[in-house]
Amino acid sequence: MSKRTGGDLPAIKRKKRLDSDGKWGLLMVTPYLVHFIVFVLGSLLASLYFSFSDYDILNPPKWTGLDNYAKLFNESVFWKALWNTVYFTILFVPLQTILALILAVALNQKLRALKLFRLAHFLPVISSWTVIMYVSDAIFNPRFGFANAFLIKLGLDPQKWLQDAHLVIPLLVMIAVWKGIGYIMVIFLAGLQNVPSDVYEAAEIDGAGTLRKFRHITVPLISGTTFLVLILSTISTFQAFEQIYVMTGGAMDASSAGGPNKASLVLMIYLYQEGFSFLRMGYASAIAWVLFVILFLLTVVQVVLQKKWVHYE
Repeated sequence: MSKRTGGDLPAIKRKKRLDSDGKWGLLMVTPYLVHFIVFVLGSLLASLYFSFSDYDILNPPKWTGLDNYAKLFNESVFWKALWNTVYFTILFVPLQTILALILAVALNQKLRALKLFRLAHFLPVISSWTVIMYVSDAIFNPRFGFANAFLIKLGLDPQKWLQDAHLVIPLLVMIAVWKGIGYIMVIFLAGLQNVPSDVYEAAEIDGAGTLRKFRHITVPLISGTTFLVLILSTISTFQAFEQIYVMTGGAMDASSAGGPNKASLVLMIYLYQEGFSFLRMGYASAIAWVLFVILFLLTVVQVVLQKKWVHYE
């Protein structure tokens, strides 16, 4: 039999120490693992089962197979909600991204009271949607809002604003951009501050102007940050609920959210109404999983396309 050499002992001790550290690490993350398994993974599996069942919360679920999905894809309200969600996303994501980038570039300069300007633009982010609703109502209320008073002074006809089926989505986008632009601005600021200053100095020596530096230096070097912003913004818009629920009257009557005439009915509002207003939880679970698949596919497409325009070096 071969004798164990002394050189093997440190390795054995090191292995035992790693095992001990691993046990302590597992013990420390156990509360999170229990929470994830019970409340996240368990809820996901339950909702997946409910999506194939007839379930109204009050009675046990009854397996119905693909009936919920067949009904969903043949329901005109679903396609209306899907189109409203896509329309909201098409307007919101580019507008917020471009404005937040311009704002971040402006606030990345050496200005007086710079922290005050940054705070002023971030303040709406930490404000609740209820506060935003009251501010928006003071502006866009059809009877006594500032917007209609301004139009009347100009000799123009007053508008219904959020009660107009053609204006409600653009107005909701504008309000959502105003509220969330500060958060995206902070992300862009972090990306801008990681751009080496000597690159700009070299470009200035070569005679590059402000626009050329922005186009050929700033935009490529923060493309990774831009990609992150696009992913976060797309996911947030497809999951938009609170702002539309509050701004379109859902706080007073859940069934009225998404008005007028379902012009602002997005998928999350539709899901909420079906699940909690009408107690069709199985049907609502099907909506949730369709929304998950859509978001997953969009994210995969964005990840694949990033290779063509995102630069990490």
